[in-house]
Amino acid sequence: MQRAEFIQQLWLDFIHQHPEIGGLRLWPPGASAEYLALLTLNHRHHGMEALLPSLEHFGFRIRHRHAMADRGLLVNLLAPPQEGPWLAVAELQIGTLSRQPRALLEELVERAPETAHRGPNRLCRGRPWPMPEWQRYQALHQAHPLAAVLAINGPRVHHVGYDCQRLGTSIDDLHRGMEEAGLAGTGDRHHGLFPISPMVDYRFYPSGSRNLPFAEGDEHRVETGGIALVEKSVTTHQERLVELLLPHHTRCELS
Repeated sequence: MQRAEFIQQLWLDFIHQHPEIGGLRLWPPGASAEYLALLTLNHRHHGMEALLPSLEHFGFRIRHRHAMADRGLLVNLLAPPQEGPWLAVAELQIGTLSRQPRALLEELVERAPETAHRGPNRLCRGRPWPMPEWQRYQALHQAHPLAAVLAINGPRVHHVGYDCQRLGTSIDDLHRGMEEAGLAGTGDRHHGLFPISPMVDYRFYPSGSRNLPFAEGDEHRVETGGIALVEKSVTTHQERLVELLLPHHTRCELS
């Protein structure tokens, strides 16, 4: 698998989950996202240490690391070798969960067959473990919403982010288009996967909730991701917008 095919598989898996996002016509169909935000966990098969060889095989290299202790997250920003979307890989540190929800998540993850943990496409082929029971999902959601998302989604793309400047349309104009398409956005910088820097203008649009069948056969509507529109609020920086995305105080030095 080549990098372009890998990105395409991530995108296809994402819009399969969120068809209303795949159906948007507010920018040219071939417009590239600024970044793909992926959510994973520091399990031995799904943590960055396990994923990095495959990502490096596709040419991605870690450019920035961010630690967010209040969310139990480590976020790595990976740049492609040429133009194209960056990867923002958020790794939930399951050790930050209290004992009971940590055990609930670890027991679920351990139900996945060994074959589900192999290959470079493990981030785009769906949840590797069985669907949890609704009660387990509720307990995880109460403990940490991202743990609940991982339980029903597995490690995969959580949302895509678009740079409005690269799309050639202001964030305000695109926001109106998103609302007309039925997607209600929020400017809350803590809504979404990770907190957002004040150096960018930002809106997050949760996708419509989906009716999912849980392990015991009951169905419930849940939200699992969405789309972000981002625009630089400063003009003096030459970095890609994604490099300004996360708060500067969370940045770690690369060793």
